[in-house]
Amino acid sequence: VQLQASGGGLVQAGGSLRLSCVASGRPFSNLALGWFRQAPGKEREFVSAITRSGGSTTYADSVKGRFFISRDNAKNTVSLQMNSLKPEDTAVYYCAADNYDYSGYGKVRSKPVYWGQGTLVTVSS
Repeated sequence: VQLQASGGGLVQAGGSLRLSCVASGRPFSNLALGWFRQAPGKEREFVSAITRSGGSTTYADSVKGRFFISRDNAKNTVSLQMNSLKPEDTAVYYCAADNYDYSGYGKVRSKPVYWGQGTLVTVSS
């Protein structure tokens, strides 16, 4: 599976950005999808995930209510709408994918098999 992320950039605190990730190489509807991020000097952390059907989503507490994940199976795309951005959201954001299991998520929330390249999000105060 190849994952290509885009949409990062520089935004002021309180602003919004939308990240997108296009997947190829495997039937998209068989994949659970997610986003992780890594801030300077910190470990990579889970941000959000969505099941293969799109019927269930999950978020890290730090972004709950501000970030929204969605997928378009017709366009092989997963998106992350980020609102009310804070300086602490500054990080390189990675999209990820895993094969689904009975939960619908596979291991995409913890140890996804497939990773995209990162896209940098910088939030200025």
